[in-house]
Amino acid sequence: MINKDLSTIKQLLDLAESNICQAKDLLFSREISQKAEELSPENEDKTVVEGVFDGEGMMGSDKRHYDIPANYASKSKLVAGDILKLTILADGSFLYKQIGPVKRLKKIGVLKEISEGKFVVICDNTQYRVLPASISYFKAEEGSKLTILVPEDRPSEWAAVENLLD
Repeated sequence: MINKDLSTIKQLLDLAESNICQAKDLLFSREISQKAEELSPENEDKTVVEGVFDGEGMMGSDKRHYDIPANYASKSKLVAGDILKLTILADGSFLYKQIGPVKRLKKIGVLKEISEGKFVVICDNTQYRVLPASISYFKAEEGSKLTILVPEDRPSEWAAVENLLD
């Protein structure tokens, strides 16, 4: 009986911790948006471009390809197909915001380095490219077991690293 109660308490604490992390992420995202608005008053020249994340960068509605900092893409766990908004300020600053995430599917796979600084995660006989910044962040090594995120409803050669499992 006591083990069952402890298990239930652990599950409730894990759920609460997960909810707190999600709330902090949402709050952080709103703070960033608010700061971006403060930095970019209405009378300041700015350009707004929407586009689709392709695994490494954003293909804009203006047919240009925009590089996205790998740390931002990794931390935000961007998945190919996500819709982004880029605000280019008069001083040349780029502010990215994810505005339309695609449905995601979680998979577990093994990390392989295919050449120096280029990595794939192998799941179900499929290779998914991953950003080196994600591998550095999680301190993963070849052979590490990783949880990745891929688009649920379309094929993709890219995946976002969600967690290191070992």
